[in-house]
Amino acid sequence: MKLETIIIRDNQNIQNAIIDKIRVLINYKNLEPGDKLPSERMLSEKFGVSRSNIREAIQKLEFYGILKSIPQSGTFIANIGAVAINGMVDDILRLEDPDFKSLVETRILLELKTVRLAALRRSEDDLEKIKEALDAYESVALSGEDAVQEDLLFHLAIAKASGNATINMFMLSITPQILIDFEKYHVCDTDQAVEGVKEHTEIYEAIKNQDPKLAKQKMKDHFRVLYQYCYNVK
Repeated sequence: MKLETIIIRDNQNIQNAIIDKIRVLINYKNLEPGDKLPSERMLSEKFGVSRSNIREAIQKLEFYGILKSIPQSGTFIANIGAVAINGMVDDILRLEDPDFKSLVETRILLELKTVRLAALRRSEDDLEKIKEALDAYESVALSGEDAVQEDLLFHLAIAKASGNATINMFMLSITPQILIDFEKYHVCDTDQAVEGVKEHTEIYEAIKNQDPKLAKQKMKDHFRVLYQYCYNVK
């Protein structure tokens, strides 16, 4: 496993541990909606982790509506009770390690939507960034190196071009685990680099020509290996 994926996994484990400790702290102090959490500095010292680790964990709990940060004031318990918080944290921690098949299915559903929207909404700046990602993928893939990260950056550029912040956020949230699992499961055949470049180029051209129907079809063709994986794995 590459150093980058080890770092991602370690960071996720740290975040999970911090989230669980914040939950314990809320329960221990009987904190209620509107109550203030200790500062990032105090939590950092208490849990023995960096402030950036604390900040990332708090941001994740904000995303799920458990905490709310107010500039210059601090971080507070959102309008939610302790029982609900415990249940939601349990769900969050379980969601942090989804099975690869679920990730693949989610990615396919998201990307068939994002590529269509990207073809309709992309700006010239979006198109330039997609082309840059395409060129980076082509350079690495044709050199015989592992281009998994470049591949995903190409797809993330398309997600951004869709103009849908929520879809883009979901793509960003599942990307780290996909990076880890692609290396674990080796779903994509590394001998298909030339075909992969061709498929990426066809997707790019459809977006460039603002043809949403063709863009969706080209993305669907591109995912045929993943389709096969999803429907063959028990």
